[in-house]
Amino acid sequence: MRNLDLDALQIFKAVADQGGVARAALHLNRVQSNVSTRLKQLEAALEAPLFRRQNRRLVLSDQGRVLLSYADRLLRLSDEAQAAVREGSPRGVLRIGTMESTAAARLPPILAAYHASWPQVRIELVTGTSAALAAKVRNYDIEAAFVARPFPAEGLAAMDAFREELALISPMAWDPIESPKELAERSVIAFAAGCSYRRILESWLNQEGVTPGNVMEFASYHAIVACVAAGSGVAIVPRSVLEVLGTAHSVRVGALPGPHGRALTQLVWRADDDTPALQALRQELEAAQKR
Repeated sequence: MRNLDLDALQIFKAVADQGGVARAALHLNRVQSNVSTRLKQLEAALEAPLFRRQNRRLVLSDQGRVLLSYADRLLRLSDEAQAAVREGSPRGVLRIGTMESTAAARLPPILAAYHASWPQVRIELVTGTSAALAAKVRNYDIEAAFVARPFPAEGLAAMDAFREELALISPMAWDPIESPKELAERSVIAFAAGCSYRRILESWLNQEGVTPGNVMEFASYHAIVACVAAGSGVAIVPRSVLEVLGTAHSVRVGALPGPHGRALTQLVWRADDDTPALQALRQELEAAQKR
């Protein structure tokens, strides 16, 4: 087989999703022998076993897991291409990664306008750190992601999305922080390693040779701000997030000097995985920047 047959990929995906040939045949409204034959032909063409039997179910082999990620993308692109040609508009599923801060403070009006223009597109959001999201884009797990510099940018196309002003927040009981040296042996409260804002804070501390006493990791800004308010340590938070949360009154809000006080959020994607739905998102983002 010189080219992968989309029909064969659909059968393969159904067997993977349903966990067996019989259930896949019922799902596809095909006879079981046809599904078995097409699956064997695909394995012969690829010269690789795609499944192994486990407890009366077919489970993917290592080669099968690799093929499934490609099958998902190829079948999705095929559906989108047909719809775009027939109707001239994006449709299908658009998987977008985003940082917690961007999801809370920046994306709601963008996604609302997008949905109003392209209701046929179903958007799925995945949150995470910039480094983790960039990796998901490179691995084709998601189509695009909103990430903040610095992040691993190799192999990704990008456009500027938002500019954030960062604030250093500390407990109200503390004196205002004027220098990184005042934070020696203090605790830093942040997202997991890979968070761009955490890297900025660590860079600010490192330039004065300051090592935080401890890093406490949380998965939401609500938890981070609450922990700072309770007196546990300091954190970096975009001012736009403080406005959305309405919690600026519960912590001391200070400025970060120079380049440490600003961050650029970009939308990144793979140039070889550019879909009509993703193109429409970039157009909506450009329109929002002009408003």
